[in-house]
Parts: sequence; C-alpha cells; structure tokens
Amino acid sequence: MKSLTFILFFTFSLGLSAVYSQTKTDELQIVADTIIQKPINPLAPARAAFYSAIVPGLGQVYNKKYWKVPIVLGAVGAGVYFYSTNNDEYHRYRQAYKQRLKGLDDEFKGQYSDATLINAQKGFQRNRDLSLVITIGLYVLNIVDANVDAHLKQFNVSDDLSFRPEVYPTDINQQQNVGLTMTYRF
Repeated sequence: MKSLTFILFFTFSLGLSAVYSQTKTDELQIVADTIIQKPINPLAPARAAFYSAIVPGLGQVYNKKYWKVPIVLGAVGAGVYFYSTNNDEYHRYRQAYKQRLKGLDDEFKGQYSDATLINAQKGFQRNRDLSLVITIGLYVLNIVDANVDAHLKQFNVSDDLSFRPEVYPTDINQQQNVGLTMTYRF
C-alpha cells in the first residue's frame, strides 16, 4: 500500500512539475522582482474577425496561428471549386436541353433523353446550392474561429490558481494519504 501511495505521489509530482515549469515569456516581463504584464488590446478580437472577413485566413495570421491558414484556405477553396464545377455542369445540361426544345442538335444527341437532361440539371443545381451553403458556413466559421482565438489570447492565466497533490497522515492510524488541493486566491 505504501509503494502504491509513493508511486501515485511521484506520478503527480512529475506531472505537475512539468505544468509549473511552463511559463509564457512573451506576455510577461520580469524587471527587478516585479511583473509587468502587457496591456490587453480590447479591439484585438474585432480586428481579427474583420481581417478574416476580408481575406479568409488573415485573422489566423493576425493571431499568429499560422498552422490554421492552410486548413481555412483549403476548406473555402474546396467549397468554391465544387460550386464552380457544379454550376458549369448545370449550365452545360441546361443549354443542351434548351437546344433540344428549339429543335437543334446538342452535344448529348443520341446519348441522353429529355428526362435524363432534366434530372441532371436538377442534380447539379442541388449540388451547386449545397456547395454554396457549405462554403458560406465555412467562411463564417473562419471568422468565428479568428474572433474566439483572439478572445482566448486575452484570457488571464495567473499564479493565483494552483492545483497540486498533497500528502497528509490520517488521524486514526497515521498512514499517508494522497489528495489534491485546489487553491484560488483573489
């Protein structure tokens, strides 16, 4: 039982020592035993959202989350590609159907019936509209992501909140117990 307690205590100590050793040096500056925190820019989330609204991915660059830019550009670019492809095919089949109604030859002469051309038009129109809705959704998600990320950069992570393991003896038999202590100072 004592070895299990020691193993648990040792595991918690190693895990939490790694947490305590991480500091944010880009946000804090230590000068003569005083901590000077950079001022918070309250307009940063709005600016990040504005940049993402102008050019998808620019808000992520503003937030210095460069790894998100290819994801945003790929998602919006894929949506635009599928919209464009479905729109071209829709107009191709529509033009062929219009040619048939006029009594002229079309590119699908002898291949497809009138009903097949109408069904193809409907299918490509539905896919085009769905691609547009998904692309707009991804564009809005890009703006929301930039805004939320800029808000989270301003989140105050201070030393007033601590979480550490605690080893204490029981009152009855003086055996070691392991527990967790969470402290929040105002």
